[in-house]
Amino acid sequence: PEPENKTLVELGSGGGCIKEVIGNVITSDILELPNVDKVFSALDMPFEDSDVDAFFMFDVLHHIAEPRVFFREAIRCLKTGGKIVMIEPANTLWARFIYKNFHHELFDPQAQWDLEETGPVSHGNGAMPWIIFSRDRGIFEKEFPQLRIVRIRNHTPLRYLLSGGLTLRQLVPSFTYPLIKGVEFLLSAINNLVGMFQTIELEKTRGE
Repeated sequence: PEPENKTLVELGSGGGCIKEVIGNVITSDILELPNVDKVFSALDMPFEDSDVDAFFMFDVLHHIAEPRVFFREAIRCLKTGGKIVMIEPANTLWARFIYKNFHHELFDPQAQWDLEETGPVSHGNGAMPWIIFSRDRGIFEKEFPQLRIVRIRNHTPLRYLLSGGLTLRQLVPSFTYPLIKGVEFLLSAINNLVGMFQTIELEKTRGE
């Protein structure tokens, strides 16, 4: 089917702007926020079985207290061939240095999957995506054979940091964006060392 006929859902939309890129996406969050279409938990979603074509998540997985519960729920909701596309913190040499020393969230590559829940957005472990899909990849593939890891790509060593992220003021003027993007292109060959983020794509290959 054409994209406008697909059921596309963003989880943890917050104050994001995904509708500027994908106009027909259903935005959602665990909190009631302006411009969010639906309010629900990613651990208990209001969709029928095999109803969703794709879930989009930006900096969301590492805030989910029980990832296994989420993966089971996503498998239930996704159509066969449906995708989960996530952008999450990477665990490269550069990213680890920044997140451990200059970021307010926990970054613990030694942790287990489940988090101590202290609120909908106040907890998290930035290393969680790396823990699940790299350190414990074999465990993930054994427990969730319905979800194939299509790709994991590290990227964006500078832009987010220089923009100030969500909590700091912008560190460089906006007109330098093309220059920074060009520098990142030159660094792309070593993104496995310097990328601050990773794109993770999963595909549901069969039924539950």
